Amino acid sequence: MDRIAVIGAGAWGTALAIQAARAGGPVSLWARDPARAAEMARSRDNAAHLPGVPLPDGLAITADPAEALAGATLALLVVPAQHLAATLAPFPPLPPSLVAAKGVTTEGLLFPLESLARIRPEVTAGILSGPNFAAEVAAGLPAAAVVASRDEALREAAIARLATPGFRLYGQDDPVGAQVGGAAKNVIAIAAGAVMGAGLGENARAGLVTRGLSEIARLAEALGGRADTVAGLSGLGDLLLTCTGPGSRNFSLGFALGQGQTLADILAARNSVTEGVATAPALLARAQAAGVDMPITAAVCELLAGRHDVPSAVRELLGRPRRSAE
Repeated sequence: MDRIAVIGAGAWGTALAIQAARAGGPVSLWARDPARAAEMARSRDNAAHLPGVPLPDGLAITADPAEALAGATLALLVVPAQHLAATLAPFPPLPPSLVAAKGVTTEGLLFPLESLARIRPEVTAGILSGPNFAAEVAAGLPAAAVVASRDEALREAAIARLATPGFRLYGQDDPVGAQVGGAAKNVIAIAAGAVMGAGLGENARAGLVTRGLSEIARLAEALGGRADTVAGLSGLGDLLLTCTGPGSRNFSLGFALGQGQTLADILAARNSVTEGVATAPALLARAQAAGVDMPITAAVCELLAGRHDVPSAVRELLGRPRRSAE
């Protein structure tokens, strides 16, 4: 059977490699650091990012891009959005690919598929997105996600090769909406965490998440996506998980900010990327260029920059002019 190549051996890349192996067929996992790749191959464990989850015997692990992609007819690109283009630039030709990264680049204000198109315009591509914590997918717990691409053949092939009864995949043709939902939910989750960390209560969080969803829908439609995509797994579903799940990096960062910790101290204690930190100002700039008002995103930017604390950010949001509900 044709190989699936997973590019990126963080928690989510490793979980997707395990899921791809679970679905059947050969899988290779590319790790950037040769020493780490060798250790993972020896121990059959990703101790840095997904400790205690055994790696299937049939999963090949390598730091050689050519070896990872040899014979691959589908690639899963699981590299942080900020580093996607730089990581893939020296790679050999890519097969049809799904990007499993969420965010907007600080340089160029690009969503992941836009970054990929800049360096590999010939690649047929789509997005894999949804409300998924890596550890749960790796453990085989029930989960669902979206394969969003305008190429129907890619959608069908990816679903056929990755889906199992415990990992349900839905195809749809709105990658713009899926990318906006995946990027913006991380920013809204920082706000939700800050509200809870500051002790402002569940009512405040529920109101903020609901208004955040409106922001996401406005931006998706302005960029050519659809509101119904934002109401689905790659929008509302992902938003609910990230704003409520204790395993959410973005929510926990916001929670710590709400308790008065500094952003520098929070980030120094982490060994994984918290996507919303870099995405927030880039997303706001992209929204402003499109003429879209995103007040919660703007408040998160002020909070991350240290120009507001949580109480003052909340006061500013509550002081906005009233308008009819959406």
